[in-house]
Amino acid sequence: MSEIKPQICASCGKIVSPEKGAVRFSCPSCSKYTFWRCEKCRSFSNTYKCPVCNFEGP
Repeated sequence: MSEIKPQICASCGKIVSPEKGAVRFSCPSCSKYTFWRCEKCRSFSNTYKCPVCNFEGP
């Protein structure tokens, strides 16, 4: 049986819920990493950083 991992916001580190305005997207630079961001961090344009290519975005 596989374990389900909660998704974590790339900006604040809190668990996110897709039903509450969170988004999932690939790194705009390398497409090798998938980000999850919560609604709050998206609305405040908090930064996030790709651990693969070091791209940093709002």
